[in-house]
Amino acid sequence: MKRLLTILLCVMAFGSLMAQIRGNNIVVTVEPDHQDWTYKTGEKASFTIEVRKSGTLLDNVSIDYAAGPEMYQDVKKSLVLKDGTLKLTGTMKTPGFYRVDVTAHVDGKDYKQACGAAFSPEKLQPSTVMPQDFESFWQNAVAEARKVDLNPTRRLLPERCTKDVNVYEVSFQNYQWNYRTYGILCVPVKEGRYPALLRVPGAGVRPYGGDVWTASQGAITLEIGIHGVPVTLEQKIYDDMFNGALANYWETGMDNRDKSYYKRVVIGCVRALDYIAEYTPWNQKEMGVTGSSQGGFLSLATAALDKRITYYGAVHAALCDHTASLNGVACGWPHYFYNNKGNGMDRQIETSRYYDGVNFARLITEQQKGWFSFGYNDDVVPPTTAWATYNTVKGPKEISPYQQTWHFWYQEQWDEWEDWLLKQMGIQTP
Repeated sequence: MKRLLTILLCVMAFGSLMAQIRGNNIVVTVEPDHQDWTYKTGEKASFTIEVRKSGTLLDNVSIDYAAGPEMYQDVKKSLVLKDGTLKLTGTMKTPGFYRVDVTAHVDGKDYKQACGAAFSPEKLQPSTVMPQDFESFWQNAVAEARKVDLNPTRRLLPERCTKDVNVYEVSFQNYQWNYRTYGILCVPVKEGRYPALLRVPGAGVRPYGGDVWTASQGAITLEIGIHGVPVTLEQKIYDDMFNGALANYWETGMDNRDKSYYKRVVIGCVRALDYIAEYTPWNQKEMGVTGSSQGGFLSLATAALDKRITYYGAVHAALCDHTASLNGVACGWPHYFYNNKGNGMDRQIETSRYYDGVNFARLITEQQKGWFSFGYNDDVVPPTTAWATYNTVKGPKEISPYQQTWHFWYQEQWDEWEDWLLKQMGIQTP
């Protein structure tokens, strides 16, 4: 027994001493000469490209680079950097983003970095046109959906509960009989009335864990899925759906506003608020919605369609300004008309206007507070569309770009987001 204990202690000690893989020894940087990455139209931006190995400049390194307006870069070159560094300049005569992408080739591997410089972004305006019946179309759709009883279900998930929070898988009917929305509801154990937060998802098909942490701070949270299936299944089931029946679901029905996949998704978000209002101890005051990417779009749509929303957080919001690419300007994910230039797609173009985050943003009111955040290097949700959408909102709003991020979060960005949400709910962090 003593020998076995010694062996176990040695194994544990060895495991704690094992080196972790973290980052790369080869690092590419693309640095602008303005700290905030922002310029006025007509100004010249200078970019310094460096390729380093072990923190020092790498000699004779091969690179490819592209430069120009994002998604429409018109300069593409390949060269060898003798001393591992290169300087470039670029400018824009109209508001937008000038992007430099660099790929270094070292020992058979590629290392990438980019920099998107903003030119008068506060002046960016979207291209999308709001249909005359946009607001009535959605008001009627929500009214029709509310004729269907929620008929909710609730199942306690003991393994996810904590001493402070009860966690449930819930479902409720969406816009027609027996079509259901599923989610994870988290409610503080302590009796009382609480502010509420709806979390809406990014693109994809996946299970959800629920926002237990925010609930533990003193809030009701509901995290929903959008595909009408339970959100506690094995990952492989979701993978099979994403690669099968739900492949490219964002394109489904895009030639008919009533058949678009996103119609029931948007209505499901509003019905989630109905569920919170009727079946949870909501305090009838603070009600919020937040999400990133596709969830950023759904946050805008939910706030626009339901004035119970008092605050919303739209992080690198997708599905904004679809038609920008028809004018040769960066467009929002899923980039419906980027490759095809909209040729022969008149019906899809018209339908896209009913599912454009910009048009929902136009309906947000002075009583609803917004927080926007995104990256200048994002090549999924271009910052051109993010800024144009932000500029559209007339109500109170805050913007917090994290320039170097692509389509991901930095920890500081995540923390700022969470703190802002708690502030809107009147909850003080410990």
